[in-house]
Amino acid sequence: GLANADLWRHVVPRLDALGTYRLIAPDLPLGSHTRPMNAGTDVTPPGIVEIIIGFLDALQLEQVVVVANDAGGAISQMLAADHPERIAALVLTSCDQYLQFPPRYLKPVRWLAAIPGLDDQIARAFRWRVVHGPFFWSVARTPLPAPIRDSYLRPMLDDRRVRAQLIEFFRGTRPRHTLRAARRLRKFMRPSLILWGSADPWFSRRGGQRLAATIPGAQFGLLARARTFVPEDAPGELAERIHGFLTAESAKMSLS
Repeated sequence: GLANADLWRHVVPRLDALGTYRLIAPDLPLGSHTRPMNAGTDVTPPGIVEIIIGFLDALQLEQVVVVANDAGGAISQMLAADHPERIAALVLTSCDQYLQFPPRYLKPVRWLAAIPGLDDQIARAFRWRVVHGPFFWSVARTPLPAPIRDSYLRPMLDDRRVRAQLIEFFRGTRPRHTLRAARRLRKFMRPSLILWGSADPWFSRRGGQRLAATIPGAQFGLLARARTFVPEDAPGELAERIHGFLTAESAKMSLS
């Protein structure tokens, strides 16, 4: 949460330079989306999976390579588990998995967010640097430029509808979603690459390795010194690793 397509602003052009790809970076309704979803839209994690399916249908995309980070990684696990036919390949960077949905450090916040009225106050507290400063420092070693930090925060701070949708998503995070996805991913037979920030304080390396071990044939790798927002900290290496992975998988398919 609290990121949008700007998270991939350095990865997309690098991938574009490396290969012939159609690259799409949508803003999921995770609090940094500038246009609130229509009233009544289900923006819990399972609801967002169905939003993505609708998005793919609207663009007439039968199969896609999914690349995701953080909470988007949990949603992508759910997507791959329930709709494997829509996935050509899966690339996950540091993200929620198993019992970490939300991450252990945010579980007390989720409990507090269940108190009526307090949830909105918690979200609005991110207007203060004393709150968002340590948060962004913990997820990205690379200092975020002010315009990017604002693009992550301003939508939910300025629009109560966006803020309410962030809260609905956050309240809907439950380990049962990622645990169910993990069970189903044991039979997921698409090429998969798991890349973890070696300095990620939110999601342990062991969790990433366990996730890779769950998916048949999945590869696991580390990106040196990167924290949770791997696309912010290691965009060049991330793009090269994704391109190398997709090139190798394409060669395998050509030989088979």
